[in-house]
Amino acid sequence: MQPACVDVSVVVVNYNTAHLLHEMRDALIRSQGTLTLQTIVVDNASRDDSAEVLRRDFSDAELIFNTRNVGFGRANNQALPLVTGRYVLLLNTDAFVSPDTLTNTVAYMDAHPDAGILGVRLIGRDGVLQPSCRYFPTPWNVFLNRSGLRRFFPRVRMVDDMAWDHASLRDCDWVPGCYFLLRREVIEMVGLFDPRYFLYCEEVDLCHAAKCKGWRVVFFPGTEVVHLGGESALSDGELTSGGRQLSALQVESELLYFRKHHGFAGALAALLLQSIIHVWSALKSWLRPRRESKGKPWTELQLLWRLALSTRIGYVATR
Repeated sequence: MQPACVDVSVVVVNYNTAHLLHEMRDALIRSQGTLTLQTIVVDNASRDDSAEVLRRDFSDAELIFNTRNVGFGRANNQALPLVTGRYVLLLNTDAFVSPDTLTNTVAYMDAHPDAGILGVRLIGRDGVLQPSCRYFPTPWNVFLNRSGLRRFFPRVRMVDDMAWDHASLRDCDWVPGCYFLLRREVIEMVGLFDPRYFLYCEEVDLCHAAKCKGWRVVFFPGTEVVHLGGESALSDGELTSGGRQLSALQVESELLYFRKHHGFAGALAALLLQSIIHVWSALKSWLRPRRESKGKPWTELQLLWRLALSTRIGYVATR
């Protein structure tokens, strides 16, 4: 990272979302106020006309063009040598900030030097609130949520707690990476993303590292960001074919995360608990009169164990 000379370095990773780049950039500029910005765009080997759009219309940004898709975390890491901001904002191409978002969030961080990472209220185009203030996953709370048993364990904290109005500021464990504002000192202390995560869990892992060093992770409700979600995945037929590749990325990242933060026992517990869910779903499917989805739980179980073996139960990444 270069010496600080601007207020915020905005890092954007683009993958096949040329149709969103102008809207994202224009919303960001409207939110700039008196802040000085540096914009860095990393294109992850897009197959649409992203490269042409970036070269033609983003001449004021620093551009990095990858020849292959290196994943979300690694692409963000590539921007670090260029960063000159007091703060670094990781912004998705499908996240559109409000006119007050940048100035309000930076002002909060300036006034609270113990806040290391900040996220905001996320809503869809339809105005529906999205999970914005989240808590660390564990093998147990993930199992309870996916199995539908969470109602029997009301005292267990789930990853997403939506049973409040999200109108109050509060500390949490992690915030989604679509609008992810972090202090320069956090990166200097713990780095950015673990490159083993190709997609998913990278921001969870980073927030965990920051909190272990004493930094606060803050949910800031004083502004909103419209987040579409899944736009890059929608552009990639292979990624979304039956949802299998997307599921594989999620499964692998979860195994890596649980092995890193809960050890071998935690990763093994996650593997066994998820296996129970798939086996139970398979047994239930055979009791249904309609048979079109009977093979899906077994396919998911095979995928889970194949990745468990190839990652050595979350010890190594496959990509």
